[in-house]
Amino acid sequence: MVAAGILASRLAGLVRTTIFSYYFGLRSDAADAFNAAVRIPNLLQNLFGEGALSGSFIPVYAGLHAQGRKSEASQVARTVFALLMLAMAVLVLAGVLATPLLLDVIAPGFTGVRRELAVRLVRILFPAAGLLVAAAWCLGVLNSHQKFLLSYASGAAWNAGMIGALVLFGPGSPLDQLAVMLAWGSVVGAALQFAVQAPLAFRLSSGGTGFALTDSVRRTIRDFFPVLTSRGAVQISAYIDTLIASWLPVGAVTGLQNASLLYTLPVSLFGISVSAAELPALSSVAARAETDALRARMVAALQRLTFFTVPSAVAFAALGDVIAGALLQHGRFRPQDSLIVWGILAGSAIGLVASTQSRLYSVAHYAIGDTKTPLRFALIRLAFVTVLGWYCALRLPALVSVAPIWGAAGLTASAGVSGWIEFALLRRSFNSRVGSTGVPQSDMLRLWAAAILAAAPAFLLKSQISITRPLIRGALVLPLFGGVFLLLTVLFRVPMAALRRKR
Repeated sequence: MVAAGILASRLAGLVRTTIFSYYFGLRSDAADAFNAAVRIPNLLQNLFGEGALSGSFIPVYAGLHAQGRKSEASQVARTVFALLMLAMAVLVLAGVLATPLLLDVIAPGFTGVRRELAVRLVRILFPAAGLLVAAAWCLGVLNSHQKFLLSYASGAAWNAGMIGALVLFGPGSPLDQLAVMLAWGSVVGAALQFAVQAPLAFRLSSGGTGFALTDSVRRTIRDFFPVLTSRGAVQISAYIDTLIASWLPVGAVTGLQNASLLYTLPVSLFGISVSAAELPALSSVAARAETDALRARMVAALQRLTFFTVPSAVAFAALGDVIAGALLQHGRFRPQDSLIVWGILAGSAIGLVASTQSRLYSVAHYAIGDTKTPLRFALIRLAFVTVLGWYCALRLPALVSVAPIWGAAGLTASAGVSGWIEFALLRRSFNSRVGSTGVPQSDMLRLWAAAILAAAPAFLLKSQISITRPLIRGALVLPLFGGVFLLLTVLFRVPMAALRRKR
């Protein structure tokens, strides 16, 4: 249900990005300004919403329900919502007033038209952040009650607001004016995303009496800040990418954003879906102190996760140009732009498997009440992202004699290496608590072998066919890769795909 909801939301996001690329292309000031601007208020959503709120609120709320304390759980939900909206009102107002300063921190390389337009866009987009955080509270309540589809599919409403703005105002509008209308479309979409979830979320969390700072609320607040800082370190790494990319040629920021949308598709469909579905269940199991069940759930979840993320990483590395071309190459978006996005995707592929598993291990730590360990490891990752990203983006291209725009690929590659470091630390920490978890090495080897062997005929096909239309190329090459991969996983008896006879 989580994957289905995320798929609906991500497909809407792909439609939005395809239309955006049609009108804005890759190398335009308006495109860079919008993609940098939308990151700043989205930080509030990611930190206070799906990051810190889920990691601190769901374990408490779901744990109270598992113990039969439903009235107290409802009281916690209402109190947290009130405190959250108060904090967001203050932060949104401060953000609108301090926008020029924030932009200087996030994108100091922006000057002239790009900077002026970005400032204007951020001020429009900030109120949307408050609405998206309110929607994230709804998501926490719905997920705790196993209502996954609506909470994650509601993201399509946010995309629908922006798609509507592009369709209505795209034809004939100057790019700077279209960017402004797109920002207003984001505000409308955020309101829709909250509106479709709110009735059910408030009904499920009804009951109890009034608002109160109970011990459970205090625990939520206490856990909130370590999770906030931990998730903040992850989000800040993306903002460091934007900061560094602002010194790269025009198109680097938009290229990162386009690649991010494609990269986060498997991250969301498989990484976030598995983690989000497991958090309430792991929290309930942990509340009952069932260590064996906790370990078994983790192993099964990791197997599901890697079965999908391994082939995704291989596809990004070997077939990223076909993927980018099929989804983005329209209007002002040129074939050369698809190659740039491919390079950025290939860099992202390095850390895809590690990053998704890290998210699950972080969630598992939250479920057992440990919010500080993921924070420490996230800060270590952030340090590596900063140092490696600066070097690989701004120094390495000159050393290897490539165009500066390829520094964007260096950013994602350095983030991938940092992701593996965080994953190793998180897994060792969790295993020391509950026992050995992880996918057996033999299963991982068979999975990687199936993905790499499946990429070979697909890569050969894309190299030999003379068809230039990107959609047709994608329709021929990508299903070949997927079909061969699934066949090989069955032949290699990969656990998630092996056919077993019923006894």
